Amino acid sequence: MNFILIFGPPAVGKMTVGKALAAKTGYKLMHNHVSLELANRFFDFGTDPFRKIDRLVRFGVFEVVADSDLPGFIFTFCWAMGLPEDRKYVDQIVKIFTDAGAKVHYVELTASQATRLKRNRHPDRLAEKPSKRNIAHSEKCLLSDDEKYRENTLPGEMPERKIFKINNESLTADEVADLVMEHYGFPADV
Repeated sequence: MNFILIFGPPAVGKMTVGKALAAKTGYKLMHNHVSLELANRFFDFGTDPFRKIDRLVRFGVFEVVADSDLPGFIFTFCWAMGLPEDRKYVDQIVKIFTDAGAKVHYVELTASQATRLKRNRHPDRLAEKPSKRNIAHSEKCLLSDDEKYRENTLPGEMPERKIFKINNESLTADEVADLVMEHYGFPADV
C-alpha cells in the first residue's frame, strides 16, 4: 500500500489535491475534516470530547485501512511545524501504516495567504466542511493559525521524510496530482 500524507496550511488545497489524486490513482481519500465534522456534530471544536471522537474515528479508520488490501490511502492534515505533539501525532499515524508494510509518501503544499483566503471561500470546500461555512469565523481562524503556527517546513527540515514540497499557488489540483504521481511513480487507475 502507498500511504500519502498531504499536509500544509489551512485552505492550501489539500482536500482538492487529494480528490484529484484519488480520482487518478483509485486510492481512497480521507480528508481531515471527515472526522472533525463528525466530532463537531456532538461537541464544540477543541474540547476533550471533540478530540476523543476525532481520534477514535481517525485511528479506527487508519487501523482498518492499513490492514486491508487497498493499494493506496490518502490523508490530509494541517501540521504545525515545531510543535512536538504534532510531530508525535504524525509519527503515530505513520507507524500504523509502516507496521502494516505500507510505503509512506509526504506531500507538502504551499501557497500565499491571499490565495488561501480566496480558496477558503470555494464552494467545494464549503460543501465538504460545514464548519467552514461561517466565512468570517473561518478567515479569522486561518489568520490566527498563520500567526500562531509555522505550517510549512523550512529548507532541509526533516530530510529523513523525503517530503515532496509543491507550491500550488498557480497550479490546478490535477496538475499537482500529476506531479505527485510522476514524483512517486504512482500508477494511474485503469
